Amino acid sequence: MADPLPDQIIRKIDEVKDGYHRLVLVVAPEGAGKTAALHTVGERLGAPCINLNLELSRRLLDLTERQRSLHVQELVEEVVAETGASLVLLDNIEILFDPKLQQKPLRCLQQLARRRTVVATWGGAVADDGAISAVLTYATPGHPEYRRYSANDLTIVTQVMAPIA
Repeated sequence: MADPLPDQIIRKIDEVKDGYHRLVLVVAPEGAGKTAALHTVGERLGAPCINLNLELSRRLLDLTERQRSLHVQELVEEVVAETGASLVLLDNIEILFDPKLQQKPLRCLQQLARRRTVVATWGGAVADDGAISAVLTYATPGHPEYRRYSANDLTIVTQVMAPIA
């Protein structure tokens, strides 16, 4: 049996500590326990857990649609910097995929993880694309929020849900 998800995340945090991007993605579908695992890691390591949808949407409220797309990265940086922590746990990052914000979610997270270690939940999947590489996806093809990235240089923890009997 695999180690519990929080233990896997903590191991990956240690693995990325000297990397260029200190980013760990916790990839699993909705309902797989990502949020609970993140909160457990936060309690164990004394790290803040941020609901990015909530915090970022508050800061975007007073901006025009154009201003929103221009300032997302700096506002995300601001939300995280206010914690003063060297390790930050980001949950509910779906706002970064909103087509109206015109962002590149993975790049946003990688940029954020250059100054500190970031663990972020990712409601998607990792799969073998039939070639030599793995693929990280978000949403399904045809969906406006669909994204597909090579997962080869990413640090990923996956949680597979047990089948329901």
